[in-house]
Parts: sequence; C-alpha cells; structure tokens
Amino acid sequence: MGHSLKAAAFLMESRIADAAEGDAEALYALGCAYSAGADGADVDLIEAHKWFNLAALNGSERAQESRAEIADYMSAREIAEAQRQARAWLSATCVNRIAA
Repeated sequence: MGHSLKAAAFLMESRIADAAEGDAEALYALGCAYSAGADGADVDLIEAHKWFNLAALNGSERAQESRAEIADYMSAREIAEAQRQARAWLSATCVNRIAA
C-alpha cells in the first residue's frame, strides 16, 4: 500500500472512530468522502446518505442539505437501504457507548 493510500485509510479509520462517538463533523466528512469518492473511498451514494443522515441526526444542517441533494440521484430502495444501515450503525454504537 502506498503512502497516500495508507494516509487515506488512516484518515477514514480516524473519522469512523470519531463518528462512533457521535461527532457530527466526522459523520459529515464521511458522507462527503463517499459522495465524492475522496480520501480513498469509492463513490457510494448509499454510504454517503447513511453518513449524512447520521450527521443530520447529530445536528448538522449541512448534512441535511447534502442528504437531500444526493437523494435526488437515488432510488427509493437505495434510500431505504441507507436508512437501514444508519439504524444499524446507531444500534451498534449505542450499545458500545453503554458498555464503555
């Protein structure tokens, strides 16, 4: 793995760790990475919607706007899957926070 790939992987892992703590900025940054295919992430609108949705739940107005923008390019099935994944993430991270 090249230096830039390692740096991108570390950046994504760091954001995911912060996201698990409910950090709206980290959640928003993950949504941006997946919506644009940045920081080593492939473009994945379901993942992007999931992260924007979670950031919006944590108070990010920018995430609400971004979620609405990408939803225009998604099918109802894709949006439902993104929402399912967001619920699963919340469920898993809430259990982890309670256990900690």
